[in-house]
Amino acid sequence: MKFLDQAKIFIQAGAGGAGCVSFRREKYISEGGPDGGDGGKGGDVWVECVNGLNTLIDYRYAQHFKAKIGMHGMGRNRTGARGDDKVLRVPVGTEILEEDNETVIADLTEVGQRVMLLRGGNGGFGNAHFKSSTNQAPRHANPGQESQEKWIWLRLKLIADAGLVGMPNAGKSTFLSAVSSARPKIADYPFTTLHPNLGVCEIDGRGFVLADIPGLIEGAHEGTGLGDRFLGHVERTRVLLHLVDGSSHEDPGEMYNVIRGELEAYGNGLDEKPEIVCLTKSDALSDELREEKIASLKAACGQTPLVISSASGENIDTTQRMILDAIEREKAAEANAATDNNAEEWRP
Repeated sequence: MKFLDQAKIFIQAGAGGAGCVSFRREKYISEGGPDGGDGGKGGDVWVECVNGLNTLIDYRYAQHFKAKIGMHGMGRNRTGARGDDKVLRVPVGTEILEEDNETVIADLTEVGQRVMLLRGGNGGFGNAHFKSSTNQAPRHANPGQESQEKWIWLRLKLIADAGLVGMPNAGKSTFLSAVSSARPKIADYPFTTLHPNLGVCEIDGRGFVLADIPGLIEGAHEGTGLGDRFLGHVERTRVLLHLVDGSSHEDPGEMYNVIRGELEAYGNGLDEKPEIVCLTKSDALSDELREEKIASLKAACGQTPLVISSASGENIDTTQRMILDAIEREKAAEANAATDNNAEEWRP
């Protein structure tokens, strides 16, 4: 299945049905009076978060979604049928945005969440609604309320506990395949990964979800390379695993600073997340070169980097345990913050 994480679609609620102008005409009944029924309400447009979806590919080839209109009223005080709703089913982690692609309408993070995007028009009143002692034969009815319509954006942000960031060929996909059952594409050229991948990692009876995104290069926030649009998939993570290629001829400290600069330019709190820094592909380094690169990376990031190799398995388990510890610390901090907020809101 092709991965699609963004789509622009047109939605339209159903218009209300028109009211009916009708009079009761039966044998032996004189002056029967008005009996025109009301129009039916138009259908609403809903968005629902469902299980079993992991992409927005359903909205790639169909961009127009319209609820049914309400049926018109009929004689004998019959109200028109209500129009059927249109329900858009999206995966967990989908944001709904206005046409400007900035204003958030809804953020669906749990299965079962439903949000009404557009309300259907009300049905018009039939002439029976207007009868009175002074107007015993009204000959007019209301038209149904017009429908609402607009363009919206759907944007999927994967929900994971930890996210992989780094330059192309830093070993992110190899690391993901080493610690999970995920099988991302791996090759010896840049930008092998073209869309995000998820993997479920387990160690010591504990587990977490790890997200791998396409590599970043300098100027990604300006659209260079694949740009920074995939960074949205690690916005919801609690910790970042920053991989720096140890086998590259470039200075690892400079490569680290380039990625940090792109995270800061992107914003949305990514540059404030806890970070674990790793020097990858240690199996290709001599002892002297290893020490040199560790010193350069340590000076840039302010912490002693973990030296790992997905090929030989060096420090792979240690990295997973560090990720789990960081995730648990963030969960505990979130729980304490929630407790403090509840305590502040309590009043005797």
